[in-house]
Amino acid sequence: MEPSPIVLVTTYHRGKPNVMTMGFHMMIQHDPPLIGAVIGPWDYSYKALKSTRECVIGIPGADLAEKVVDIGNCSGEDIDKFKKFRLTSRPSQDVGAPLIEACIANIECKVVDTRMVSRYNLFILEAVRAWVNPGRKEQRTLHHQGNGTFKVDGKIIDLRERMVKWREFVD
Repeated sequence: MEPSPIVLVTTYHRGKPNVMTMGFHMMIQHDPPLIGAVIGPWDYSYKALKSTRECVIGIPGADLAEKVVDIGNCSGEDIDKFKKFRLTSRPSQDVGAPLIEACIANIECKVVDTRMVSRYNLFILEAVRAWVNPGRKEQRTLHHQGNGTFKVDGKIIDLRERMVKWREFVD
């Protein structure tokens, strides 16, 4: 049961940007937009997120699959992942963590609730600004299926006309 596509999470702490791969996250509510993110003390980004209380969630395209897995297989404590993986960063507007230019979209987030961090490593983030990369050709996302296998988004089915109960959420 994977909840959402694999994402990249950037932080900025003590003058150093970092990026990690994350698969355990979920949308919690619409207004304000809240995202649950499981980031544990085994992740180098954990200390940065606890200290700065902000991050960026980048949504990579399927063409970045190998890079996304490789980012998750090393620690920012030991290396500069932006340099090693040739990621171009862009400044965010509302948080100190950088955007990742190669991503389909980037979501600037602030930690709004830490009550479940010590028990479940679950940070509650509020999305404060979203950026979309309209020039990105690859728009499909990557989904972890477990055991090192991934699925790529496929055909889109448009059922907006059937969303009668949730009309306010449909364009």
